[in-house]
Amino acid sequence: MPEEPAENISGGSAGGGVEAEFDPATAGTRAEAVVDELGELYWRKAYGGRDAFTCLVRTILSQNTSDVASQPAHDGLMARYGDGDGTDAGSDDDLALSLADAERSVLAETIRSAGLYNQKSEMIVGAAAEIVEEFGGAAGFDAFVREEDPTAVRDRLLEIRGVGPKTADCVLLFAGGRGGVFPVDTHVHRIARRMGLAPADADHEAVREHLERDVPAEKCGFGHTAMIQFGREYCTARKPACLDGPEACPLYDRCDRVGVDELDGTVVDPAEAAD
Repeated sequence: MPEEPAENISGGSAGGGVEAEFDPATAGTRAEAVVDELGELYWRKAYGGRDAFTCLVRTILSQNTSDVASQPAHDGLMARYGDGDGTDAGSDDDLALSLADAERSVLAETIRSAGLYNQKSEMIVGAAAEIVEEFGGAAGFDAFVREEDPTAVRDRLLEIRGVGPKTADCVLLFAGGRGGVFPVDTHVHRIARRMGLAPADADHEAVREHLERDVPAEKCGFGHTAMIQFGREYCTARKPACLDGPEACPLYDRCDRVGVDELDGTVVDPAEAAD
């Protein structure tokens, strides 16, 4: 069974959490069965344990870009504003204070590889300043994320400029270790609708609601990371593996293939197929 990729930037192989055991024979819904079968392909892990502020910064860096592009930006940011060696060791409070006072143009140049670097630098400086002012620093923010009611935490995170539902959910999952949180990125949004686990025309929030309803809390975090990996390796946007035949996709029998025409080889967004 493969190791979790280190470039899963919000979680990562060093991103906290513990190995988890799933029993595919006990799946109560089709969505749970899909997650269990992903567990036959990939690592199984229950998440939690990252520093909340670092997780927030990493997730902002990952917005609208690949983890491969985000990782150098994160390493450069940590080298300049954090511990000095590009790792996550050291004081999260020091990182928050440094970024709250950072010159945005310098930060933007530091994170250039992540794309949208001007917007992201503004988001990061603003978030750091807000967290230092309201929570006294990263330690207070971390305690808030881990200990307060998850709905209240999510609502507060969404008030931070640049933090959308996926970013808020990643912080809840990877830092707070909150069970039942299934962040929805473009891969999860596409695959859940293509497979028929959510309505074809569902937006990101509706997909999240369906998955969090149908997947047990302890499996949601793994389901998120594994579904992203499955989307990269098999269920890509333009050429899903099923176009090469049923044997090419390990989840073929679990999938409705909404928007995929295996006869003529065309692929459309599931919402278009539902029109």
